[in-house]
Amino acid sequence: MKTESQPAVLQLKGHISELEAELAEQRHLQQQAADDSEFLRAELDELKKKREDTEKAQRSLTEIERKAQANEQRYSKLKEKYSELVQNHADLLRKNAEITKQVSVARQAQVDLEREKRELEDSFQRISEQAQRKTQEQTEVLENLKQELATSKQELQIVQGSLETSALAEAKWATQIAKLEKEQGSLVNAIARREEEFSALQGQLESTQLKLSSTQESVHQLAKDQRKMLLVESRKAAEQVIQEALRQLEEPTLISCAGSADHLLSTVKSVSSCIEQLEKCWSRYLACPEDISGLLRSVTLLAHLTSDTIVQGSTTCLRAPPEPADALTEACKQYGKEALMFLTLLEEEGTLENVNSTAMRSCLSKITAISEELLPRGLDIKQEELGDLVDKEMAATSAAIETATARIEEMLSKSRAGDTGVKLEVNERILGSCTSLMQAIQVLIVASKDLQREIVESGRGTTSPKEFYAKNSRWTEGLISASKAVGWGATVMVDAADLVVQGRGKFEELMVCSHEIAASTAQLVAASKVKANKDSPNLAQLQQASRGVNQATAAVVASTISGKSQIEETDTMDFSSMTLTQIKRQEMDSQVRVLELENELQKERQKLGELRKKHYELAGVAEGWEEGTETSSPALQEAVPEKE
Repeated sequence: MKTESQPAVLQLKGHISELEAELAEQRHLQQQAADDSEFLRAELDELKKKREDTEKAQRSLTEIERKAQANEQRYSKLKEKYSELVQNHADLLRKNAEITKQVSVARQAQVDLEREKRELEDSFQRISEQAQRKTQEQTEVLENLKQELATSKQELQIVQGSLETSALAEAKWATQIAKLEKEQGSLVNAIARREEEFSALQGQLESTQLKLSSTQESVHQLAKDQRKMLLVESRKAAEQVIQEALRQLEEPTLISCAGSADHLLSTVKSVSSCIEQLEKCWSRYLACPEDISGLLRSVTLLAHLTSDTIVQGSTTCLRAPPEPADALTEACKQYGKEALMFLTLLEEEGTLENVNSTAMRSCLSKITAISEELLPRGLDIKQEELGDLVDKEMAATSAAIETATARIEEMLSKSRAGDTGVKLEVNERILGSCTSLMQAIQVLIVASKDLQREIVESGRGTTSPKEFYAKNSRWTEGLISASKAVGWGATVMVDAADLVVQGRGKFEELMVCSHEIAASTAQLVAASKVKANKDSPNLAQLQQASRGVNQATAAVVASTISGKSQIEETDTMDFSSMTLTQIKRQEMDSQVRVLELENELQKERQKLGELRKKHYELAGVAEGWEEGTETSSPALQEAVPEKE
């Protein structure tokens, strides 16, 4: 039995060997198909990613082209588009790195598959060894082999189907790869063109930046030239103001009223403060040329204050004795020249040492010394009575103003009752302006009282007001003198207005009286604010009231001039009926009359000068000055020039 079954066993073993060989081959084909399928699947994933990257790159390229066109249209977004191009380029590099990383991952997966393949081969080897050991179980082995064979056939069919599908997919992906390679070439060319356009835009950007830098330098230089021009023009305007004041100093006939030493001292104090402020502004300007507004304001203020000082000095000279008047005039001239020299130095862009105000301050010191010598030195009254006298004089001044206002109203009523036509119109205008002036003076007196009360309350401490007035006797005497002058001026102006309304007075006399009362109120303002706090609201009200008096005075002068013109127009001669000989005779008579009037005018001017000198001398004696003084103060001797 064993011998008979030996061929069958050998045949079965041979068949088993064939089946094992076929099984090994099928396993090999299966493994190869699995490897190919995995490789194709990896390539498919890679191609999908490449396609997605290509689509993203295409979209990015489209966006880049749109932004490049926008960059060409709008230069202002050039830098932003440049950043976007750089970002896109960085994204492409980042995506390339990601693709390289994915390839590395795929290679690692392939290594893992090879390792699994070796493990499977080892397992298959162990199975074969077990099959050899179990040859005695042939039936079971054959059944197992048949089953395995059937399974292998099924798997083979599946693998063959997979191979066919893989072949179709391979052809399809080969076509897509070729298409993508073509698109990649187009993208490379487009990127090259964009890089060229980017280089061109970068060149344009650099050129524009150079132009912008040049423009900024031009604008900076233009602003510097304009600031310098403003300073030069401001300096020229200031010089013109000072030169005009010096010209008026040479022509004292242009001064229509006399000034006071108190007012001149107040103006000199303001000039000193202005010079300090100007030096500070000049220092700031040298440190920062853009800060020129303060310097321009200081130059303009210095010019006007200098002009006021020169004019006030000239008007103060009209009430001064000859020797102090000459000294004060010369000091004002010298100060004007030094101020012009100081303004000339401002044009030079040097250091702060070039701008020196020592000469100006020296001239101001001389003016101050002379003005202090011209101040009233005392009244023939007891110091303990000064406080009562101030109140009495202020009350008397208010009463004089009220009386003058009542008289003007009475004159206006009489004029309306007895006059008509042009004369009534002229009288109403003149008396109305005089009434406004009296009202403005009344407001100024009230403001002066309030300021004096504030000064006394803030400065007396524990002392009484009378003791404060006695302690500050010179200031008190200045208030008394100014109050007397205001009351007297109001009375004189009303008398002059009465004569003008009646037709027996002169318009010029009324204008002179209005100027005189304006000067008296200015003296009262100067005396009131000597000890005042510059930030005091009462001082601001007093200054506002002073401006109101000046405006009312100008209105009186304007109404007087206008009324005089109207009256003269009604008295115009009729030359229509005169012959040539008569007209010639009248012309000769008019020329003779003009010469006579000019001669009389010259004599009257000389007489006016002598009267003012005599008035000053008498006022000085009445107010405590020493008569017959042979020598003047050191300040006066220093300021008076040597005469030929």
